[in-house]
Amino acid sequence: MPKRTVVTMPGDGIGKNVLQEDLKLLDAVGFEAEYVFADVGWEFWVTEGNPLPKRTIDLLEKHRLGLFGAITSKPKDQAANELAPELQGKGHVYYSPIVGMRQYFNLDLCIRPCRTFKGNPLNFARKTRDGYEEPAVDVVVFRQNTQGLYAGVEWTNPPPEVRQALETHPKMAAFKDVPGEDLAVSTRIYTREACHRIIEEGFKYAKKFGYKSVTICEKPNVIRETSGMMREEARKIQKDYPGIALWETNIDAQMMWLNKNPEDYGVIVSGNMFGDIVSDAFAGLVGGLGFACSANVGKDCAVFEPTHGSAPKYADLDPSIVNPMAMFLSSAMMLDYVGEEDKARRIRDAIAGVVEEGKVRAYDMMKLKGAPEVLDQGAASTSQITDAVIAKL
Repeated sequence: MPKRTVVTMPGDGIGKNVLQEDLKLLDAVGFEAEYVFADVGWEFWVTEGNPLPKRTIDLLEKHRLGLFGAITSKPKDQAANELAPELQGKGHVYYSPIVGMRQYFNLDLCIRPCRTFKGNPLNFARKTRDGYEEPAVDVVVFRQNTQGLYAGVEWTNPPPEVRQALETHPKMAAFKDVPGEDLAVSTRIYTREACHRIIEEGFKYAKKFGYKSVTICEKPNVIRETSGMMREEARKIQKDYPGIALWETNIDAQMMWLNKNPEDYGVIVSGNMFGDIVSDAFAGLVGGLGFACSANVGKDCAVFEPTHGSAPKYADLDPSIVNPMAMFLSSAMMLDYVGEEDKARRIRDAIAGVVEEGKVRAYDMMKLKGAPEVLDQGAASTSQITDAVIAKL
């Protein structure tokens, strides 16, 4: 098999720590690849006015496969204030580089598995008459990745033509007298094609891996047009999958039910914002963001990343104390994507073995507050966790 080229984008903060360890693991499992490092993140926003430079886009254009660490994002005013002096006032607007990547390459499928590992002290448990039980959670969230509220069609002080168009809707009468500078508008845009694709892929996944249900998690009783389109498409598609039940939940109720009976759910399909929320909520039941992996997949390009942030306060600790499991699980998803399923399985089995054995645990697994002292309290460093997983291979 020819050696692949993977564009590696460490990004900000702990992204650099976990990606560095991940490459050690990929080498240990026998994945043959060339790694091309690419610039992305806050440093390049500050110095160039662009957190996703064109040279990085060009590398992804060429190789179509990427591993991403983490990024720092800040509100609009803070981002503008941190630009280099010579770039301020030049019209630069900060936009999340991972969101930009998804938009540019149409990485419209975001897949986020949320699965428990036996022995993880952070797993969800619930009280019963006789004590406690720990249900096995195995949920895969399919999040539409390029539309909805994350499409980026928004304004503060909308231009006159936009405002005039909006005011053709009777509901805008309530805002007619609001001055433009006091009005901010974000649009939630769905297309039928994108709804169809994400739902179809969710059902295909459920069929392939034996899940009994696909849940559409939206809010069609209030957000009638966009959520309604998702619901409508799901009902059409389900007819082609008679062995898989179609469930429908509202996002608010889903957040309650996942804390009552998370084991009942299989594949969940949502739009961008609701998928972001529900996947983080389920991640909290299986160990938190230290175990939360994801794939951003288009028709001919894919980027894999942990869903945690850059956690800059931990980035410069030496040795590093952050949990690299989410990064490891993300690279296992990459291996599945390129047809290296056996190597992906070996990584997941090795992680499962380390977690169940319980001898090597990150500070979050020990329920400690992140600080250098956690190493003296028995927590493993990032590299020690890597070594333990490699040993289990």
